[in-house]
Amino acid sequence: MHRCEAEALIEAAKAKGIRISCAESCTGGMIGCILTSVPGSSEVFMGSAVTYSNQSKQDILNVKEETLLAHGAVSEDTAREMAIGSVKAYRSDAAVAVTGIAGPGGAVPGKPVGTVFIAVSDGSRSVVSEFHFTGDRDSVRSQTASEAMGLLKDFIGGIL
Repeated sequence: MHRCEAEALIEAAKAKGIRISCAESCTGGMIGCILTSVPGSSEVFMGSAVTYSNQSKQDILNVKEETLLAHGAVSEDTAREMAIGSVKAYRSDAAVAVTGIAGPGGAVPGKPVGTVFIAVSDGSRSVVSEFHFTGDRDSVRSQTASEAMGLLKDFIGGIL
């Protein structure tokens, strides 16, 4: 399943001549791993930053401390800043960023396990979506990776 989504994303990026990148928190590098399994992905995939801690989000992606304090790591604002930071860090044309609560712990009021924010951005325009996935930790991470690749494909295709 992931392989088909990854191939479709890589082909869409190649067709448009767009370089892509990722910023991953709850998926821990899964998206980058899936994308690099596609032959020829090196033509368009610049890299993926695994920024699991708040400090790494700040240091690598320039997520503002104020954003993390005001909204938390799992938020629309943080996801947006992560995606923009990935575009800048990798000098890509478009990026996807994911941040969420994969479980089994980590839930907070208003953000149950399975809450995930996925942002896509070209550095100036961003689209952020909130999801509430079900299942165990692996399932939440897998669903997140699938949605992220689909959203980035739609974004570079002009659908989003």
